Amino acid sequence: MSADAEIDGLYGPRSEAWRLNREAFILLAAGPRALLLQIAHPLVAEGVDQHSAFREDPWRRLEGTLRSYLRIVYAGATDARDEIRRLERLHRSVRGPVRDPIARDASGAVRYRARDPELSLWVHATLVDSTIVAADAWLEPLPGARRAAFYTETRPIGRALGIPERLLPADYGAFRDYLDAMLRPGGPVRVTPTARELSWTILHPSLGPLAGDPRLAGGRLGGLAPLLDAVPRASYDWLLWPAVGLLPARIREEYGIPWTPFRRAVSRYEVAGLRAWRPLFPPALRWMPQALAADRRVLGGPRERRRSNGGAARRGGE
Repeated sequence: MSADAEIDGLYGPRSEAWRLNREAFILLAAGPRALLLQIAHPLVAEGVDQHSAFREDPWRRLEGTLRSYLRIVYAGATDARDEIRRLERLHRSVRGPVRDPIARDASGAVRYRARDPELSLWVHATLVDSTIVAADAWLEPLPGARRAAFYTETRPIGRALGIPERLLPADYGAFRDYLDAMLRPGGPVRVTPTARELSWTILHPSLGPLAGDPRLAGGRLGGLAPLLDAVPRASYDWLLWPAVGLLPARIREEYGIPWTPFRRAVSRYEVAGLRAWRPLFPPALRWMPQALAADRRVLGGPRERRRSNGGAARRGGE
């Protein structure tokens, strides 16, 4: 592998993945939407329910998922592949019985395992689709060519995550057909009581764990945790309504999430505000830190040094 290829990572600075995932606004919508779609698969819900401290500290789970995803997108090639291998090792132990009777009926399975390639494909697909849907709604309508390019970029990552070529949709059109088949009424994706219980935590996360976050005053706000936990969770759930609005209508209904004219209006107002204010924010605030670090790495890498050295050589010969 060349030094430039190592520095560029698995996607590279000219990729749609680098353009789209740097936007923090997109991840505000894509993250919750992807999580809700993932656990809408009965077997994924079983794995999250039995092998995660999601209910106790949803922020840690959300942060870990986001950090892992962005490392694969923006880290150098070696670090990105190390992260993929770490996920593979982590998921080896995620297996167990299907306890939810509705999940057993819907899937026909009595046991689940996270490394099941069909489950891996569904989790991968929710991340890809949610990024496209959020960008389309929150930034600008994405032309078909950009959607297709983004999906094509994700196929090697899917294979690295253990999804065999025979299962990976060959192109963006086939990917859309796959999603339609998974989400059709009576299809494999069906919200179970376990998923509905987990969704409440996603949509109403406790604020208490944030007090101990070391990035906030060095974690010295831990004493405020009881006060933050006392804040009624319904008082801030409107912040996630725009993400909820991006869910397929059937999935939203199966979760029992009301989608009233008032909620739709508030969601539209929030999105309009974000779109209006976004250009006024400097990149240091608007873009994810991992993307900014990747930009610095690429600018300081061998490609830039060769360009500088070449310019110096030319100047010396003039």
